[in-house]
Amino acid sequence: MPRPATKNDLLAAATENFEKLNLLISNMTEEELARPFDFSKNEKKKEAHWKRDRNLRDVLIHLYEWHQLLLNWVQANQRGEEKSFLPAPYNWRTYGEMNVAFWEKHQQTSLEEASSLLASSHRAVLDLAETLTNEELFSKGSYKWTGGTTLGSYFVSATSSHYDWAMKKLKAHQKNCKRNPVQ
Repeated sequence: MPRPATKNDLLAAATENFEKLNLLISNMTEEELARPFDFSKNEKKKEAHWKRDRNLRDVLIHLYEWHQLLLNWVQANQRGEEKSFLPAPYNWRTYGEMNVAFWEKHQQTSLEEASSLLASSHRAVLDLAETLTNEELFSKGSYKWTGGTTLGSYFVSATSSHYDWAMKKLKAHQKNCKRNPVQ
């Protein structure tokens, strides 16, 4: 599916990928759900997130926190409060540290709570997108606070694209479990 470039495509892709993610999770075995993630033997998985996220809860919380970034950013700027997407002191060079802070913040969050938080935030993001026009979402220059990109691209990144990322990680975990069964 190409990257959404209209409001309808954004809503459809976000909904479809969220459903696919939930289907993937519902089909995970007890062992896959209980077993910690371990991608250390795969040399291709060098990005920090492969080491950071150790279980399904960590992945769900990551998605939830990025929804919160989007929701807080859009709502603040709509109220006239000039706010950047990434909260201080983070920027696009240091956002990995922010992701670690999210991870640390939620180490006591249960999988059940993480799942509930994500479902609520997903709905809130789609509800917010529904209030915006296609032009507000996908015309450059609609909002000066989006910089040189469209508001819709932030929505796509926080939903369908991020859900793709999560599914790839979960499928890699499943593959590891099948390749290296617990004896």
